[in-house]
Amino acid sequence: MKRWSRQRRTTALLLGTVLTAVSLSACGGGPGDGSGSGAVGEAEIRKALDKPSELTVWSWSASLPEVAKAFEKEHPKVKISVKNVGTGPAHYTKLQNAIKAGKGGPDLATVEYSAIPQFALSKALVDLNRFGFDSLEEKFTPATWEAVNVDGGLYELPLNSGPMALFYNKKTFDRYGIEVPATWDEYLDAARALRKADPDTYIAADNGNPGLTESLIAAAGGRPFGADGDKLTVNLQDAGSRKYAESYQKLLDEKLLSPIAGWSNEWYQGLAKGNIATLLSGAWMAGTLKSGVPDAAGDWRVAPLPTYGGEYATSVNGGGSLAMMKQSDNQLVAAAFQRFLSAEKGADLTQATGSFPARAEVLASESFLGEKDPYFGGQEVNRVFADSLAAVREGWQFLPYDVYALNIFNDKVGKAYTGSTTLQEGLNLWQDDLITYGKEQGFTVN
Repeated sequence: MKRWSRQRRTTALLLGTVLTAVSLSACGGGPGDGSGSGAVGEAEIRKALDKPSELTVWSWSASLPEVAKAFEKEHPKVKISVKNVGTGPAHYTKLQNAIKAGKGGPDLATVEYSAIPQFALSKALVDLNRFGFDSLEEKFTPATWEAVNVDGGLYELPLNSGPMALFYNKKTFDRYGIEVPATWDEYLDAARALRKADPDTYIAADNGNPGLTESLIAAAGGRPFGADGDKLTVNLQDAGSRKYAESYQKLLDEKLLSPIAGWSNEWYQGLAKGNIATLLSGAWMAGTLKSGVPDAAGDWRVAPLPTYGGEYATSVNGGGSLAMMKQSDNQLVAAAFQRFLSAEKGADLTQATGSFPARAEVLASESFLGEKDPYFGGQEVNRVFADSLAAVREGWQFLPYDVYALNIFNDKVGKAYTGSTTLQEGLNLWQDDLITYGKEQGFTVN
């Protein structure tokens, strides 16, 4: 599940607010369906699965319909309708509209890890601790388990993860005799060498990517956002944020990044030709390259994310799972499907489509780690991703209105990519808006 926020978009802001949104805590289902706040036992879940029921799931995941069919086969009295109501902003806007109306929403919906706090704090999601799912913690990696827990509540079971890595076109690097960069200084040198060798070739394309920006700040050790109940910290001038901005600014100053918009036809063409030589992304990008640039099979490889020297440290970029809506009239069955998707057979089916797993057991499997990927020239790419996941810096927090934050990113920071301002100045403007917005929602913002 790639993050929509990587694409530069001008969209309507998500309707509604965080703390002042209509509370749905009283919008449960009918009697006997497990709705409410009381603890639920396994026997109740199994009993619900033996009764005719229907689930509606909103998701843009291409693999989810197959997972739903597999669940229906095991539980023939359950029917699951998977609906793609849009990707990213369109999906979240429709979800928020249903939340405000108190009706018309799904039982389950894709909610990316970054968006969980926003929906959890508006009381729209069911805390899965009531189903005893906190007992599943050891099945998942620490980084993904941390992502689905907010203020003591468990709002998803992790499905996939997006450990950061450097995807690079080996054919392009070999053509010009350029070494694969291991540090950001080397990355800058490689960018210069590519442009010198061919003015039409760039190290990467970026015309304003909020999701990538957050991930690179996190990898640099930045912790600009902090949340403790209704008390927030917003500081995009901390040491890690400044380290990222100072380093990345050199790429912008020397015009070493292609201005091509991500996900455009020109972007895919650049990746296919090797004129865009690297991608800084989460592990999910492997599937995007295979489906979007099939003719470049064998050209691409995966390397560790560049560091600032010293200890290898990374972050995550993307990832998400299904969250249960308080509106659901079928919470017991919905909980069973969540577990099936993330911790049982459904997780295997999703992994087979290229989703990088969040399950600890799989990531410790030699057969998984040693799997040779033909698209990447037979490279054991899963080892690179697993090493990255193990090196993710701890302590990152998303704002409880991160969907809003990503939506306005280019309004504040976008001018830095055209040279009209510096990246740090743009981040400062973004910070000011996020502080103002937080206060308007009732937060105390430091």
